[in-house]
Amino acid sequence: MTDKKPLRILSGIQPTGILHIGNYFGMMRPSIALQNEGEAFYFIADYHALTSIRDPKVLRENSYRVALDFLACGLDPEKGPLFRQSDVPRVTELTWILSAVTPVSRLELAHSYKDKIARGIPASAGLFNYPVLMAADILIYDSDVVPVGKDQKQHIEITRDIAARINEVFGSARGEPVLKLPEARIQPATEVVPGLDGQKMSKSYGNTVDIFGDEKEIRKRVMSVVTDSKPVEAPKDAGSSTIFQLYSLFASDQEKEEMRQRFEKGGTGYGDFKKELFGKLWEFFAPMRKRREELLADKGYVDEVLARGAERANAVADTVIKRVRNAVGL
Repeated sequence: MTDKKPLRILSGIQPTGILHIGNYFGMMRPSIALQNEGEAFYFIADYHALTSIRDPKVLRENSYRVALDFLACGLDPEKGPLFRQSDVPRVTELTWILSAVTPVSRLELAHSYKDKIARGIPASAGLFNYPVLMAADILIYDSDVVPVGKDQKQHIEITRDIAARINEVFGSARGEPVLKLPEARIQPATEVVPGLDGQKMSKSYGNTVDIFGDEKEIRKRVMSVVTDSKPVEAPKDAGSSTIFQLYSLFASDQEKEEMRQRFEKGGTGYGDFKKELFGKLWEFFAPMRKRREELLADKGYVDEVLARGAERANAVADTVIKRVRNAVGL
């Protein structure tokens, strides 16, 4: 009787800027937890970032910083390899093979493409073909599960459609599928972290709080959370408060209930609640700030982690691309 293979889980993040607490609770923390659930692979999507970043120095610095921050936040590179997307060249070869069978009409339906064009982002071929590269990212590692937010569920559906098309066109002679069909895992409620203005926290909205920012700047950002004009003595609605929603990310159930009661009772101003939020936030990330300083002091460690991660990722990718090339006649 053969041992069952561990679940292979894939997570990726774009190096488009400094990571904020929305990234941490929405993607990083859930992804890091997966290293104890199965065989997790983590990649820094620098190919994808080329659709928006035009400065090579910025892209390299961002990629390094993402790796550093992921490691500081608890990723164990021995449990789950961490690597740059561009260090696995097979992913671009698979992208072309997938593109050859992907209908243009399917890509025209992609929500992310239409949304980005509506926001004024230039309509490049790379942006249009983005879902195919994402499909290659997933399929090149024989991924079983891909954790995503609701806004990216369609990308997994497109990936499954493309893989199914490859299997239909090229799998019959083999008598077995060429590519594995991955499953999406929709993240729980913490996938949407409110920003300082109450909208979803996003760099594009300028409403973020950095994970590893300067203490003075983070305090200033927290104190700028948008509130209504209720006076100190008035009862306040915790459920609709961005302050309370952010505080809930860091506080215990008892602490949340105590703050909720003080909101409803009145007598405490929003300024005091913001100070409590800052205190909780700063305390929560303190061990990670310390770990980050240690990693920065260990010269070459991050690069070494990325190199080892790429080696492990390439070993899997080589096996998959060999199977695909054989199936399609290359």
